[in-house]
Amino acid sequence: MAKKAPRRTAERILEVTLALFNRLGAPNVSTTLIAAELNISPGNLYYHYPAKDELLGALFDRYAQAMGELLDAGQEVRDVEDAWFFLHSVFERIWEYRFLYRDLNDLLSNNRRLEQHVQTVLQGKSRAVRGMLQAMGHHGALQIAPTEAQTTATSMVVVLTYWLSFEYALAPRGAMEPEAAQGAVLRGATHVLALLLPYLAAEQREHLASLVSAYEQAAVTQKI
Repeated sequence: MAKKAPRRTAERILEVTLALFNRLGAPNVSTTLIAAELNISPGNLYYHYPAKDELLGALFDRYAQAMGELLDAGQEVRDVEDAWFFLHSVFERIWEYRFLYRDLNDLLSNNRRLEQHVQTVLQGKSRAVRGMLQAMGHHGALQIAPTEAQTTATSMVVVLTYWLSFEYALAPRGAMEPEAAQGAVLRGATHVLALLLPYLAAEQREHLASLVSAYEQAAVTQKI
């Protein structure tokens, strides 16, 4: 049992660090604050993670693995409904590690390892979205020329990557709070899929509108 304790402490450190990063922004969280939140000594924290960059790296590795597994499903998308749930899942994973997106430019400028690995995640997103468009075209859900598919896929990845930054800019005091999750995910998925409207088959456009309406009504109902 004693051998499992260090692993449990390391796990707790990551859980608390993720919560603090998400709530306050990674640049605003010190290792001293993390140790205080955990009610452990700074020395205990440094035993597991000698520097803040190591905490960032460990959290990013978890995010990258989870996102990579999810993005593999992009090529299985056949229609608007599949795309809707796929993109919701992607945004939910982004939300879980939202500090990365809120502070992306700051983190990239100060962490060389992150700079390299973020590019790998972006490439994975691009492959997933291109695969999604190809699969939807194959099943007749949309019709798009290869050159337009490339440009549209890039635009979709840009929205996927910077949507939370946009949300934060609109409402810095509340956009990253847990209760904002449902609205942020809904708006993000809607705007990504809106980029496909010129290319969707008529019945697919109608179905997208009905999905958005249903989710908006559900969100309103939950607030009442």
